[in-house]
Amino acid sequence: MKHFRSLALAAALFAAAVPGAKAETPDDTLVIAWQFDDIISLDPAEVFEFSSAEMIGNSYERLIGYDLENVSDMFGVVAESWDVSEDGKTITFKIREGKKFASGNDLTAEDVVFSLQRAVKLDLSPAFILGQFGLTKENVEEKIQQTGDYELTFEMDQAYAPTFVLYCMTATVASVVDKALVMEHEQDGDLGHEWMKTNYAGSGPYAIVNWSANQAVVLERNDNYSEPAPLARVIYQHVPEGSTQRLLLEQGDVDIARNLSPEDLASVASRDDIKVESNVKGAVYYLGLNQKNENLAKPEVRQALKYLVDYEAIADTIMKDRVKVHQAFLPEGFLGAVNETPFALDVDKAKELLAEAGLADGFSVTMDTRNTPDITGMAEAIQQTFAQGGVDLEIIPGDGKQTLTKYRARQHDIYIGRWGPDYQDPHTNADTFAANPDNSDDASAKPLAWRNAWDIPELTEKTQSAVLESDPDARAEIYEELQRTVMDEGPFVIMFQEIENAAMRTKVENFVLGPSFDSNSFAQTSKN
Repeated sequence: MKHFRSLALAAALFAAAVPGAKAETPDDTLVIAWQFDDIISLDPAEVFEFSSAEMIGNSYERLIGYDLENVSDMFGVVAESWDVSEDGKTITFKIREGKKFASGNDLTAEDVVFSLQRAVKLDLSPAFILGQFGLTKENVEEKIQQTGDYELTFEMDQAYAPTFVLYCMTATVASVVDKALVMEHEQDGDLGHEWMKTNYAGSGPYAIVNWSANQAVVLERNDNYSEPAPLARVIYQHVPEGSTQRLLLEQGDVDIARNLSPEDLASVASRDDIKVESNVKGAVYYLGLNQKNENLAKPEVRQALKYLVDYEAIADTIMKDRVKVHQAFLPEGFLGAVNETPFALDVDKAKELLAEAGLADGFSVTMDTRNTPDITGMAEAIQQTFAQGGVDLEIIPGDGKQTLTKYRARQHDIYIGRWGPDYQDPHTNADTFAANPDNSDDASAKPLAWRNAWDIPELTEKTQSAVLESDPDARAEIYEELQRTVMDEGPFVIMFQEIENAAMRTKVENFVLGPSFDSNSFAQTSKN
């Protein structure tokens, strides 16, 4: 009955959360107003979106974690310890004894091995994070093996930088799932995937008990977790409009609002009963230019579009306090990050470049745009400055799932997107912006370079060599060179690094905005 009571409570709160209503949230429940129309699945082997990553981060555990204040400080979570072999190709993990899943089942090495093998075998969007170590559907059972009740080995094809491997074990795709529970729901050899898309089998501080698309996600405290959370439940309400979120927050109908405009943030910040917390995220906003479009495939056009964005104006108005200008694919704070900003609005230079490309009269192009206020606002500003250079930009709006699906099928012209790192090693972004091992339509790996049909064998080779470099200074130099090449030649107009804001009632304590979206945490959040 617990599941149904949660649904009834969520429905009641959602119904009450309308302008004019007044319904203080329960003391044991955190209610978050957020736009999360990008959720496609709740299976950690498939999750690759911002919203669902946060939910997975609060409901599943991984082998390794890191200090949110100092990401270079890694520690074991499910793993108690690990050892790297002399040849650097095998890591032996010892699993922490005494952990249990929300189901009550013991968490053992068998579950870890199953989880990692399962992610590789399903081969969904985030599987490449594990696949980059030479793991395939065919060899993964040989390469990842259980060697004891609480021990396993992870064998790789090459001796990668150890920190790179360990950071990958902090990614959502490396979440540990309850093998017994998952396999109870296997259908036709799918390793429980169809069931896992909408259900839960983890060991984290909260258990996901319901997801109603574009309405609500309900999580309840996992009492089997080693440090049970202070709050009984967390409810995400899908509220697309920032102005509505602000009103709900001011009325006390929600505890936290996540998508407030600069004006709304300024308004609530002046109140005594509301506080605003911020943190610089690893996410970058960018335009992806599909190289299947014959105009966008011209180097001069790619350069021209980089001079047709008014970066400073957008950062100072539409995205005020929510972004800072940043034009390299590695976010500030990562090893080797380049903080130079060589591009600014320069219409004359852009026209010269378009003329060199044989497009002196300009051209028409479309841009797929998620219909959120911030993305739409940026798109409209870009539309205006593109027009100054003779580029007629048609905006095609859609929700997060629609635009992502089209982008992942590389059926777009231009896509305005936000990319966040999957783990805290620089390879996470280099491998998607600066590598494309197979540009064919049916490629198994589909990084951002692939999505934009950028065929770069030499750059791919250089990117892949960087993860074998054990000297941090030498690695940093390689990443600096890669970033400058992508800034100059790539089909990406990288514009901003995100600053995330959360406006909340002052009674909310210890809600953490981490450096990545899956590290946003309410595991220790309370309400006084």
